Amino acid sequence: MNMNRRNFFSTVTTGTIGLVAIPEILSAAMPSGEKKHKGVLSSLKTGDVILFQGDSITDAGREKVNQLANSPASFGSGYAFMAGANLLNTMASSQFSIYNRGISGNKVFQLAERWQKDCLDLKPNILSILIGVNDFWHKLNGKYDGTVEKYENDYRQLLTLTKKMLPEIKLVICEPFAVQDGSAVDEKWFPEFDGYRASAKKLADEFESIFIPYQTIFDEAQKHAPGKYWTGDGVHPSMAGNSLMAEAWLKAVK
Repeated sequence: MNMNRRNFFSTVTTGTIGLVAIPEILSAAMPSGEKKHKGVLSSLKTGDVILFQGDSITDAGREKVNQLANSPASFGSGYAFMAGANLLNTMASSQFSIYNRGISGNKVFQLAERWQKDCLDLKPNILSILIGVNDFWHKLNGKYDGTVEKYENDYRQLLTLTKKMLPEIKLVICEPFAVQDGSAVDEKWFPEFDGYRASAKKLADEFESIFIPYQTIFDEAQKHAPGKYWTGDGVHPSMAGNSLMAEAWLKAVK
């Protein structure tokens, strides 16, 4: 189909507006002046290990038999895959080994139950954790009787063990988030869920970790498109939401 000059420039302009949305969102939600950890990736050596951990948001439908490093099947289709693929492409000479060991439905105590095999044995140099939504969601639907205090205490014990066993590890703590425009998230989530977010930030400060403010990021994203554009149920990201999360993760660690 032929495209005249006016239509061509209209198409380009529209595309450009879409392309700059994510950088605008991240600039507003993650001001560069607030970044405490700079150049974490540049401190890594060739062949170092990066590990993504968490629940279904990280799991994203990955296979759990082989669980190989740098394998598309072992990463699923979420933000961890997008972020990992970017690193392997843009930092190819570093030859990182990147793993995804997120498991759908996990709460903090379930991370702890598999931590030796799914974290410590891999000896990651960077460990990224996104956990907390199920610690609250499963309580809300009657499947769990945990509290925000239990979440924080369990999480602290896990991080303390990790630092003891791997003292040089670089930690990335991701803020749990919930978007009210989604089908599973309503006013019943708040303000109690905010306590889980606050605990994640508190622990990130306590362990001198990189912190990724995903709730703030998704709140900012809704100024550009409705919440359902970023996550259908308010918890599990869409393609756009996963891309936004991956770009935020990369911005935080670079």
